[in-house]
Amino acid sequence: MGKQLKPTESELEILQVLWDRQKATVREVHETLAGNKEVGYTTTLKLMQIMYEKGLVKRDDSAKTHIYEPLATKEKTQKQLVSKMIDTLFQGSPAQLVMQALGQHKTSAGELEEIQRLLDNLKNQ
Repeated sequence: MGKQLKPTESELEILQVLWDRQKATVREVHETLAGNKEVGYTTTLKLMQIMYEKGLVKRDDSAKTHIYEPLATKEKTQKQLVSKMIDTLFQGSPAQLVMQALGQHKTSAGELEEIQRLLDNLKNQ
């Protein structure tokens, strides 16, 4: 994702499987995705081929079955997408994003403590 490529929602679902497994075949990715939603094998295959062409994943085709790995880390992708979201939806305000997120979803006590630690660290910098 060196060129600031923006994965689609379906591509992000595939990347999530690859981040969890580190590497996987199309069949393994498909079986994981099919556990949560109806998706055809050929759709998964085509998406992963497109992701390879876009540079989102790399492919080891030295064996009969191709093995795919993500090229960008989950953290790098999250940073890139959140940054884009802050710029486009929240007029560059991270505070508006945080307030929207915390107002829309139930946050556990542990998550709130983690957020507070982050805020404390940011204040002390």
